[in-house]
Amino acid sequence: MKTYQVNPEGYYGEFGGAYIPEILHRCVEELRLAYRRVIDSPDFQEEFAQLLRDYVGRPSPLYLARRLSEQYGCKIYLKREDLNHTGAHKINNAIGQVLLARRMGKRRIIAETGAGQHGVATATVCALMNMECVVYMGKTDVERQHVNVEKMKMLGATVRPVTSGNMTLKDATNEAIRDWCCHPEDTYYVIGSTVGPHPYPDMVARLQSVISEEIRRQLLEHEGRDYPDYLMACVGGGSNAAGTIYHYIDDERVKIVLAEAGGKGVETGMTAATIHAGRLGIIHGSKTLVMQDADGQIIEPYSISAGLDYPGIGPLHAHLSQEHRATILAVNDEEAIRAAYELTRLEGIIPALESAHALGALPQLHFQPTDIVVLTVSGRGDKDMETYLNHHPNFPEQ
Repeated sequence: MKTYQVNPEGYYGEFGGAYIPEILHRCVEELRLAYRRVIDSPDFQEEFAQLLRDYVGRPSPLYLARRLSEQYGCKIYLKREDLNHTGAHKINNAIGQVLLARRMGKRRIIAETGAGQHGVATATVCALMNMECVVYMGKTDVERQHVNVEKMKMLGATVRPVTSGNMTLKDATNEAIRDWCCHPEDTYYVIGSTVGPHPYPDMVARLQSVISEEIRRQLLEHEGRDYPDYLMACVGGGSNAAGTIYHYIDDERVKIVLAEAGGKGVETGMTAATIHAGRLGIIHGSKTLVMQDADGQIIEPYSISAGLDYPGIGPLHAHLSQEHRATILAVNDEEAIRAAYELTRLEGIIPALESAHALGALPQLHFQPTDIVVLTVSGRGDKDMETYLNHHPNFPEQ
């Protein structure tokens, strides 16, 4: 049977692999040899499941959004990752990787963050497990996600603002990799998305696959069948999307629709829609689609959302797009803001700007009344209130 999952060499079709400097070879190889053995072990699974239940608050609800469903003429269920401890899906992966780091004998944790949710999740788990934590964050993001920065500090993490490039996620990732090169012995690098050298994309997808595992169980309960007609999620690097689709990836009955950040429009150059605007290249240790100029230099991405402005995409999603297994839609800033307000007015749920991009893809699709749609709300909108207030769309008064 055809599979879209990673192959034993760490590739999804032509995408993936590990393109790393010699100095990191030992670290990445050590991780590759350890991750499946540890993650698949009963004692890891038991501790991971217990923390997801009692600390994170899983399972997250699968909520039938009746008024939103009415609006789009189908049945829309929202997978409520915004209700997790720390407010996003990021905590699932952070717990899994820090548990792995501890079993590998590492004492110091480093991470990169854009919107700050992965940084907060990593700092949270490090506080819980008494680990040293350093988070790299672009100076631009430090300014626009001030509350998350203060949370990380309160949790005991050191936040290092990065002033290279356009001072966002890509630059924070570069600095985290530099740090790892300098401290390979005692340091574990927690990557927050399905990006980076193998085994990270596969490992992060596995740790986030608790999302699709729960969707299966919950749909069976709600609908008497364990699969939807459509699965929808936003995609930057792609971890919440990978978690949402993981158990359905080879089930062709399920249509996969992913929304990337169109910014001011794909054709304007002010965009972070890598699948629309990128071409084959290597970024942060992985062969994938990359936004780059004719000389192969990275083109700085743009999005109103701090968590989606990455100039690459996880190799899994690049592969799904190339194979036409997933439909990737670009949703621009304005559409995302409008969708966020729409969900807030219809359902009383304020989504993160990232998740608002998935909601912004709904008007681009045509559903049948019998269609069951599951859309992952990857995070809550607390961190984005300032942006929402500055970009209020015009709605008719109700």
